Amino acid sequence: MYLSNRKSKTTFNLLKFNPPSFLLQRLPLLRVSVLKLLLQYRALVPRSLFTCCSCWENSCLRRSAFKTSLLSGLLRSLLLFTLHPHLLHCQLSSSLLFPFWTPPYCRSLKLRMKVKVVSRSTDEFTRERSQDLQRVFRNFDPNLRSQEKAIEYVRAVNAAKLDKIFARPFIGAMDGHIDAVSCMAKNPNYLKGIFSGSMDGDIRLWDMASRRTVCRFPGHQGAIRGLTVSTDGRTLVSCGTDCTVRLWDVPVATLMESDGTDRSPQAVYTGKNSFWNVDHQWEGDLFATAGAQVDIWNHNRSQPVNSFAWGTDTVISIRFNPGEPNLLAASASDRSIILYDLRLQSPARKVIMRTKTNSICWNPMEPMNFTAANEDCNCYSYDARKLDEAKCVHKDHVSAVMDIDYSPTGREFVTGSYDRTVRIFQYNGGHSREIYHTKRMQRVFCVKFSCDASYIISGSDDTNLRLWKAKASEQLGVLLPREKKRHEYHEAIKGRYKHLPEVKRIVRHRHLPKPIYKAGITLREMTEAERRKEERRKAHSAPGSIVKEPLRKRRIIKEVE
Repeated sequence: MYLSNRKSKTTFNLLKFNPPSFLLQRLPLLRVSVLKLLLQYRALVPRSLFTCCSCWENSCLRRSAFKTSLLSGLLRSLLLFTLHPHLLHCQLSSSLLFPFWTPPYCRSLKLRMKVKVVSRSTDEFTRERSQDLQRVFRNFDPNLRSQEKAIEYVRAVNAAKLDKIFARPFIGAMDGHIDAVSCMAKNPNYLKGIFSGSMDGDIRLWDMASRRTVCRFPGHQGAIRGLTVSTDGRTLVSCGTDCTVRLWDVPVATLMESDGTDRSPQAVYTGKNSFWNVDHQWEGDLFATAGAQVDIWNHNRSQPVNSFAWGTDTVISIRFNPGEPNLLAASASDRSIILYDLRLQSPARKVIMRTKTNSICWNPMEPMNFTAANEDCNCYSYDARKLDEAKCVHKDHVSAVMDIDYSPTGREFVTGSYDRTVRIFQYNGGHSREIYHTKRMQRVFCVKFSCDASYIISGSDDTNLRLWKAKASEQLGVLLPREKKRHEYHEAIKGRYKHLPEVKRIVRHRHLPKPIYKAGITLREMTEAERRKEERRKAHSAPGSIVKEPLRKRRIIKEVE
């Protein structure tokens, strides 16, 4: 079908008209089906309208206008044809009409129709470089995604499974000691440094990045029982069973500059009895030693500046409070936990438990709370202001807990046990979130969190120090922004669906060595038998004569002030 204009001598072939592709891309809602509909009713279009359209086309070509303007005008003119009375059901917006011409019979029509056209600037989705990611525009309307929760649930299950696949917590071992590692200490001014002491009197400074010995500190004639570093990181204090306290100068040279020579002590202080532990103030020049009594020392004095004694039993662990420099907590072999105040002449408070406490550690972010590692396979978190009951009981170990250390964030702590495992607990969680073990690792005597809370160091009876990741599936090295966002998204969806059975089962599952697994079953059977015994005793007694106490109070005998 050809329409021509005699004056302009132009011909318009309506049957062969094909809309250009770039025009359809700019107006995606105006599909080819609309154009086919227009061509279907082309017989109803007045001939004069095509004449006017062709005249306008010829005038635009003379003025050298853009091709896009021409084709847009033609398309809008064709849309105007649909205003014929037979095609009023095709409702279009008047905003799309090209204003160069309006048919006389269309002026009386009332246009109340709208068409929404997506229009974006090329600057919003054009990549600046070829390596950049292509921007994707998403509509987050929940009505458009009826299966969103189901899709996220599948992603949460897959994220939990991926954590199990990539769980490789063990990084490496640091060997060099010839006897069991008994204690460790962190250097607050050297992130990669860790001090370790062994039962043969050997003290070493390790570089965790290369897992090599930087220098050694010989001099003790017996087992090393305690290590601590001063606040400025320049002085190392050690004590042992040879009744001596030694002060060492910490090297400031890096591993590459160190020649590995032995260091000599700055000062040697001799006591009357063996020392079992030592700790330095977080802010100050004082440090405390534990033994037959609690002694307070100054760097510049060879004799204790103060001493505390409450009973005749040996104090085996001592820790200064990170928030109050004059407050410290200690545990003794008489099953007691004692609080000392350096401003007083006598100990402040004491609580006696049913079993002995091997180690104590304060929460650095909540200095009023501390956690005690006990011989009964559990850890007990206390509030120093209220010692008549524990705030939380942390279970899962099957043997005595030997050492404990809090993360610098204060949100979790690590424990080492006599059952040859290392466990990580949330500060308010009753069960461990992670367990580390190896075939060669024996009884764990000491554990430490790194100063950046990314790694864990354990010292065991097999003379080795082992380096672990705080998060078993964490990716080491520098992460790209895309990788960080992916990990954050996986953690978010796991936290959102962690209560569902499938996700909960995958996240909680841990492979345990057979001896630990069987010991756990035996321990649970003993606990269940004890519970049944208490219920039967209560059922066969007078009402109200037996009051059941919670575990938080049951393990405490009494509190003494």
